[in-house]
Amino acid sequence: MSTFDYREELKKIPHKPGVYQYFDKNNELIYIGKAKDLRNRVGSYFVNDHQLNGKTRVLVRKINRIAFTIVDTEIDAWLLENNLIKKHKPRYNVLLKDDKTYPWIVIKQEHFPRVFWTRKYIKDGSRYYGPYASVGMMHIILDMIRELFPLRTCNLNLSPENIAKGKYKICLEYQIGNCKGPCEGYQSEEDYEQNLADIKDILNGKISVVTNRLKSQMQAAVEELDFEGAHRLKVKLDKLSNYQSKSTVVSSSITNVDVFSIASDESYAFVNYLKVVHGVVIQTQTVEMKKRLDETEQELLSLAIPEIRNRFKSTSREIIIPFEMDIETDSSLKFTIPRAGEKKNLLDLSLKNVAYFKKERMLQYEKLNPEIKTERILQQMQKDLRMNVLPRHIECFDNSNIQGNYPVSAIVVFKDAKPSKKDYRHFNVKTVVGPNDFATMEEAVFRRYRRLLDEDQELPQLIIIDGGKGQLGAALKSLKLLGIEKKVTVIGIAKRLEELYYPGDQYPLYLDKKSETLKIIQHLRDEAHRFGITFHRNQRSRKTFVSELENIPGVGKTSVEKLLKTFKSAKKVKEASDEELKKVLNLKQVKALREYFSDKQ
Repeated sequence: MSTFDYREELKKIPHKPGVYQYFDKNNELIYIGKAKDLRNRVGSYFVNDHQLNGKTRVLVRKINRIAFTIVDTEIDAWLLENNLIKKHKPRYNVLLKDDKTYPWIVIKQEHFPRVFWTRKYIKDGSRYYGPYASVGMMHIILDMIRELFPLRTCNLNLSPENIAKGKYKICLEYQIGNCKGPCEGYQSEEDYEQNLADIKDILNGKISVVTNRLKSQMQAAVEELDFEGAHRLKVKLDKLSNYQSKSTVVSSSITNVDVFSIASDESYAFVNYLKVVHGVVIQTQTVEMKKRLDETEQELLSLAIPEIRNRFKSTSREIIIPFEMDIETDSSLKFTIPRAGEKKNLLDLSLKNVAYFKKERMLQYEKLNPEIKTERILQQMQKDLRMNVLPRHIECFDNSNIQGNYPVSAIVVFKDAKPSKKDYRHFNVKTVVGPNDFATMEEAVFRRYRRLLDEDQELPQLIIIDGGKGQLGAALKSLKLLGIEKKVTVIGIAKRLEELYYPGDQYPLYLDKKSETLKIIQHLRDEAHRFGITFHRNQRSRKTFVSELENIPGVGKTSVEKLLKTFKSAKKVKEASDEELKKVLNLKQVKALREYFSDKQ
């Protein structure tokens, strides 16, 4: 808890919307937040301390002073919070991880305005369109404009006086048809401005306005029998239609909206933005945010929306979002959560984009930092399996026998979601007679965890039993006998449909077949089965070998063990020379062994 008296501070804070600021003992601003009721929001940090996560409790302990600013509406608080966070960058506030300067398309304020792209936004009266998150899309738009409309690319001062004086000469761009030669007066400013009007409509997303205008001009040219002019207009119309087909056209009825969606995990969040003008998505961007205080998606999105809208100079009055947000709005701004129709399709498009971006970015992180992937998988397993802790240490049991003969149990161990083969163990069953899988499981589980307890070793967080309810019940019986049934999570996996069973729950849990949690469990089960079968085969082979050699007259158990240790198999004993055998057996035993195998042939 902080050293100052928060009760006295709360008395000074009104029940009004506004922005609050927390300072530490060095008077450094460490956190900025907004609220529609300042006193209630600030008080919740101190009154409900036990409900806060660890990071937020650390923040609260550092608070030494509180400042606040009252505003008229929550929308004002929302915008003020965003501006203050951008200015001061407090340690515990989420910041959009994005320091790029995005390009703009500019129509220069000059005679015969040039149209080009730039990363510098200069307030000189020129018209700027963008910024464009995709440089590639920006160049597609510029290339299409230059194909449709002859524009000058030089930086000459084409004032009427300079043109009248004949200061300039036409260049190669005029010769190849990319420019109409305004530098020598071959094109009037009125004609040039007509082209600019179409360009401005295209950059504003009013593509249908331009296509309708071109269609009207083409029809007029046909009626005047100007077929060459009509063909030129038809070429323009086809190029514009081709560009429009590459754009995401939603609906001409959706005029001017912003669309936001979010995807997050334990540490990061990703926010996608679509700007829709006249039915066309003209801008799209996904930004990354790193969580600081375990913020909710609602909180993160409320921080991202004003920042992104400001960055892209959005004036849209309608914002499409995926869920309710605790923000009061006035008549100038409307939040929409679509359930069906074209706006829902737009939201789905944004959600698809943000999900793909999150997947790709997390794959990049995981390649560079494998521990990030491990943490994510463990967190997902904890969530899927309804555990209270991360399953860093998992053990899986499997039994093997053939009609009750040579019964063995195997245990495999995974640590941080990866096999820890040095910790694998196997058991020769000692107390079970005949084919009894339940009793075999009961013995193996008891012996395993009695030893861990006797040696004061850490127990696993998760135990997986290869089998259904019966094997799970047998394992639980041993855990209860040892008094550790509540210290670990134990589940059974049935092979037929990959059902997961919990003790005392009659209904199994089904995980998505593609889920990483199920894949890890299947890997454990398969590894336990492989390890168990290998040990079982070795035991069976060894016992068969021993029993066969013990039938040789004059060869006792001690000699058989020596043969087993030296030659490993009956086949190698048969193939061994007398000299090799004499290193283990005496002459009489060697002769008896030769006679025994000779009679077997």
